[in-house]
Amino acid sequence: MQSVVIAGYARSPFHLANKGALARVRPDDLTAQVIRGLIGKTGVNPAEVEDLIVGCAFPEGEQGLNVARLIGLLADLPISVGGMTVNRFCGSSMSAIHYAMGQIAVGAGEAFICAGVESMSRVPMMGFNPMPNPELAKKSSVYMSMGETAENVASEYQISRAEQEALAVESQSRAAAAREAGKFADEIVPIETKGGTVSEDGTIRPGTTAEDLAGLKPAFDANGSVTAGTSSPLTDGASAVLVTTEDYARKNNLPILARIKAVSISGCAPETMGLGPILSSQKALARAGITAADLDVVELNEAFASQAIACVRDLGLDMAKTNIDGGAIAMGHPLGATGARIVGKAASLLKREGGKYALASQCIGGGQGIATVLEAVE
Repeated sequence: MQSVVIAGYARSPFHLANKGALARVRPDDLTAQVIRGLIGKTGVNPAEVEDLIVGCAFPEGEQGLNVARLIGLLADLPISVGGMTVNRFCGSSMSAIHYAMGQIAVGAGEAFICAGVESMSRVPMMGFNPMPNPELAKKSSVYMSMGETAENVASEYQISRAEQEALAVESQSRAAAAREAGKFADEIVPIETKGGTVSEDGTIRPGTTAEDLAGLKPAFDANGSVTAGTSSPLTDGASAVLVTTEDYARKNNLPILARIKAVSISGCAPETMGLGPILSSQKALARAGITAADLDVVELNEAFASQAIACVRDLGLDMAKTNIDGGAIAMGHPLGATGARIVGKAASLLKREGGKYALASQCIGGGQGIATVLEAVE
């Protein structure tokens, strides 16, 4: 199989839903700006892009229809470039990357833009007209709120509130330090809005302390341990990566960040969906022929502190190498955009830190996990 690489990564700033600087920006317009930024940053010839694949967890309203095709037109991509929207909830844009890899493997193109978007301001969780299947609801917990699943994981793994809050404080601290040091500047595409240019994240809370978090009430269960401070916030944002063959990237002098070494998808119990990264990561690591001890960089999506801690425990991850620039508790989690963000971020960090192997993994509502192992390119 041809070597497939991440040849560019870009994202919008991430902002709090409903009250942040992107709340009045249409998600299709937002993603189009990110894609234009990615093309400008990488120098890829857009006429040679086979397909634009966009992940979105709730593809309705302004991010409905086949929003990928619409985004391609808004981004002024050549009319010859296709567009497809994919939905695997939180894993949507990582699945877009996996799909592109598969297309390359069967000779169906050399260059793909894989993006993700979620406006949690403009399209509500569960969409505008949720219609759960009554028979499935009787026999499955697939419709359980994500916060309840986080409480289940905390209970099953006996993860204390203090331990969850310590992770959240560290996430905020790392993200604030990275922003202060300008480490997000290269990945962020400034977004033009009616209120002006938005060029920095609005989700990070510098100076967050354990004492601050200890004062918060439980968010999902009055007797529980999960709070807003130990949960990823509702977020607006978009991200994109350029996925190409290694030969194509070298021939066109594209900025190769990392090679995709292995990928996987897995299922798990819906009521503990936060454990999804465990099996998916184990499968991807085995396919790559490495172990967790070989990893230099890990991007593990922090949907909730409890599930992140459980995954770190079971996978034996090194926290010093996990979410180096902060995780989703600080950065935010715009559902459909997160997969492309953490793959692109892992690839960028592998290049920046001089490591050899990286893992990007996340849990998925309904009980799934997804993972990508990356390898440095000489």
